[in-house]
Amino acid sequence: MGDNSMELPFEAGEAGREESVPMSAPLAVRMRPRSLSEVVGHSHILGRGALLPRLVATNNFGSLLFYGPPGCGKTTLADVIARETGARFVKINAVLSNVAQLRDILAAARYRKGERTILFIDEIHRFNKSQQDLLLPDVEDGNVRLIGATTQNPGFYINAPLLSRSHLFKLEPLETGDIVKVLKRALADDERGLGAYNCTADDSILSSIAKICDGDLRRALNALETMVLAKGGGTELGPEDVEVFAKERRVRYDADEDEHYDTISAFIKSVRGCDPDAAMYWLAKMLVGGEDPRFIARRLLILASEDVGLANSQGLLVANAAFDACERIGLPECELNLAHATIFLATAPKSNSATLALFAAKKAVKENPVQPVPMHLRDAHTSLNKKQGNGAGYVYNHDCPGFISGQDYMPENITLYSPTEYGAEKQIAERLAGYRELKRKIQNESGRGKSK
Repeated sequence: MGDNSMELPFEAGEAGREESVPMSAPLAVRMRPRSLSEVVGHSHILGRGALLPRLVATNNFGSLLFYGPPGCGKTTLADVIARETGARFVKINAVLSNVAQLRDILAAARYRKGERTILFIDEIHRFNKSQQDLLLPDVEDGNVRLIGATTQNPGFYINAPLLSRSHLFKLEPLETGDIVKVLKRALADDERGLGAYNCTADDSILSSIAKICDGDLRRALNALETMVLAKGGGTELGPEDVEVFAKERRVRYDADEDEHYDTISAFIKSVRGCDPDAAMYWLAKMLVGGEDPRFIARRLLILASEDVGLANSQGLLVANAAFDACERIGLPECELNLAHATIFLATAPKSNSATLALFAAKKAVKENPVQPVPMHLRDAHTSLNKKQGNGAGYVYNHDCPGFISGQDYMPENITLYSPTEYGAEKQIAERLAGYRELKRKIQNESGRGKSK
């Protein structure tokens, strides 16, 4: 790939140079901060005493990784760091670059080592393992100072050796107030912003724009520009302008990525926590974001046994019916079935006793000698098995009072299931207590009272 995908915004010793950005560029590009002091938000990494500003001020840093959602300022930080340190800045996108280009960039950095090249790789999670490995020698030798930007969890996408050699900074979506500050600045800026249009907007209007952009400053600035251009100069933006834009709003939701896992986690924990309102909110976010309804239904089906369990066994039937409805009906109508199952499970009494019993049983099997099947419980459907004594002495429960034979079903009895006192499981606990008492009575009468 040629040099078209590689940007060299400025060279060493030219950090103070003003870059000319054409007015035809999007507003978000024109309004990009030129120094750390212009960057809004992110007080956890840019505030007083924070590590990143100190590293930049002393020009004493190695490789950096910025992890956060779109439009939170990852590229901006890379730009201003290069400006403030006077570094040679090479900017590539992992989607558009290839190994040959990367080798050329690294070779040039070794040749110009005195200029302390900063290599900025946007969407670095798109690089495969071999491409990331190619960076390691030059990162270790200090030929380049890598700044990587990613919207995805670095723990999943960045090679461990590269991750261990980098300072990781997590960026959060910008607060509404921070976005409003930049929008006001853009409306007033004659040089880079929209000041020439003499268009005004109340803080409430700017706040509405910020809120519907979900912390994405780039989206907010480009939305503002669209509204101003549509409205014309010398006017004031009103609620109707925001409403038109809001109709085209897209919820930030990346299938099979962090947003997917975080949202389903919040959904499941809300149902488990008996909060139908929160559960419905996260359900709606997933559906609006385009999540596969069958994925949601599968998770509800698991939850029905894992968290509701025997406290209300109908939960499993409802969840299974919702899953079946998603398969049979599909979107959009199956959303109603998911809402039905979600509210049913969220408001149901909870018990994880079945889950704990399974864990305890698997632990007993793995950590202790495996108990042999008692002779009276072994299969006896063939003549050979019967001759070996299989099934001898087995008592058919349906022939016994209360359906309890008094027999043991393990050589060494262990308690694995402990019912709770919630919902229908309270009745199960009472029934089991009755079974145990009847079993003890039968065993005592027959002289087999070894049951534990």
